[in-house]
Amino acid sequence: MQRRTLLQALLVSAFAAPMLAHAARPLIEVYKTEGCGCCESWIDHLKASGFEVSARNVGDTGVYRKKFGIPQALGACHTGFINGYALEGHVPAAEIKRLLAERPKAIGLAVPAMPLGSPGMEGPRKDPYDVFLVQADGRHSVFKHYNGG
Repeated sequence: MQRRTLLQALLVSAFAAPMLAHAARPLIEVYKTEGCGCCESWIDHLKASGFEVSARNVGDTGVYRKKFGIPQALGACHTGFINGYALEGHVPAAEIKRLLAERPKAIGLAVPAMPLGSPGMEGPRKDPYDVFLVQADGRHSVFKHYNGG
């Protein structure tokens, strides 16, 4: 009888483990315009970094930027949302993971414009850029600085 119970437990764990691992991946909702290659590249970066992504093509990403409280001055080409935080622009996955681990009282993170060398904007040139932590009142501070190269 113990052997049978052990075999059943092994069978259940063999099927359940992949499902649980998939469910444990944090989901980022991304609002982007259709056909934007850099948005797709950023989504690929997120998936490769362990995030689940639900991408939605929208006519105006500014609507979502405003909805989630990101100031227009920090705008970029896409807006994401994860676990109560907004993500504006080409935010590196490492900073999203840090945000989720530290859970600061903030609206979210923003990388304004589309800096070359940021995730989704890779190429031969890498410009310096900042990832900003955005507060509810619109103030922001540097969360992480990238030197470029």
